[in-house]
Amino acid sequence: MTIEERVERWRGETPGCAHRIHFNNAGAALMPQPVIDAITEHIVLESEVGGYEAADARESAIESVYADIAELINAKPRNVAIVANATAGFIQSISSFDFAPGDVIVTTKSDYTSYQIQYLSLSKRLGVEIVHAEDLPEGGVDPESVRALASTPRCKLVHVSWIPTHSGLVQDATAVGEVCDAIGVPYLVDACQAVGQLPIDVQTLRCDYLSVTARKFLRGPRGIGFLFASDRALERGDYPLFVDMRGAQWTGTNRFDVADSAIRFEDWEFPYALVLGLGAAVRYARSVGIELAQERAWALAADLRTRLAQLDAVRILDRGSRRSAIVTAEFSGLDAKELVDLLRKRGINTAASLRWFGLIDFSERAVVSALRLSPHYYNTNEEILAVSEAIGEIMRAMR
Repeated sequence: MTIEERVERWRGETPGCAHRIHFNNAGAALMPQPVIDAITEHIVLESEVGGYEAADARESAIESVYADIAELINAKPRNVAIVANATAGFIQSISSFDFAPGDVIVTTKSDYTSYQIQYLSLSKRLGVEIVHAEDLPEGGVDPESVRALASTPRCKLVHVSWIPTHSGLVQDATAVGEVCDAIGVPYLVDACQAVGQLPIDVQTLRCDYLSVTARKFLRGPRGIGFLFASDRALERGDYPLFVDMRGAQWTGTNRFDVADSAIRFEDWEFPYALVLGLGAAVRYARSVGIELAQERAWALAADLRTRLAQLDAVRILDRGSRRSAIVTAEFSGLDAKELVDLLRKRGINTAASLRWFGLIDFSERAVVSALRLSPHYYNTNEEILAVSEAIGEIMRAMR
């Protein structure tokens, strides 16, 4: 099958492609039909037999989701926990550490907004020191800056957002993992934007934890994700601060025992229809081929950057030696939120990245707002051209 035939097939299996151009895969991608079917079939089953009974009836299929995820990231099923989203996985993992005043967390200037806020909350409540590693000249965290900052005995954790949400930067998460492994500091990776557009091997990353959301480039449903917890983390005895009866068993009046797998990071209540949708999304991504998805999505994004750069008063904001399928551009004198609305009226989905979404990075470059466009492998070159022309027309009309 030629690539053109494959693209036609992917688009045929994606109902949303029939009536809009979707360049907001970094927000929530269009789900393919097998994912939609997995979700709706289970909801129908719940309506017919009951929620608990439906989960029991699909027990084998639910268990297979762990194996599917494990194969996607080169892990074992026992190291996989299903969580509500990447932020939930981040919180579950970071709450496993007994931080004390003066402890240090090393992070980057481009870590996700919610995490930056949560670091500050830890600092305010517990006296944890938050340190931002320096960037390389071309952009992205400098692993040697991480080494220098994390070498203190007070450093309890290093965190990196592999592909930040506010730009197309791809940080060198593997190099940071090598540093953390060498100095013996726990390492947490946010792979929320990486999964589905970048091959992931947790053994190569050498991470203790990896948090993921399904709805972005993995093309799964909203409201579900997963967390990888390494053998090292499990053997260390890590478990979340608010572990519940899914992750632990009450074994005595004053005793509980945590699960011997990553299930200790899960909650009792699951949206099982979304769990099955997550499994379908993982299988669909593997059938496409992550390497092929990356090649196509990144090529489309590169083409889009080139076309946007040819417009007047446009600044492309993506940095780094490697650039992902997230394209961010600032339009002089134009508010990105207004541009998003105008494009949506034309059947084109995009998103706005505001200054506070990447406060440190954007402030250093005096960015107030930016348009974020994120094509994926099922998008086409014709759509790239159509979006570029639409933006040009809007800019001329507004000026």
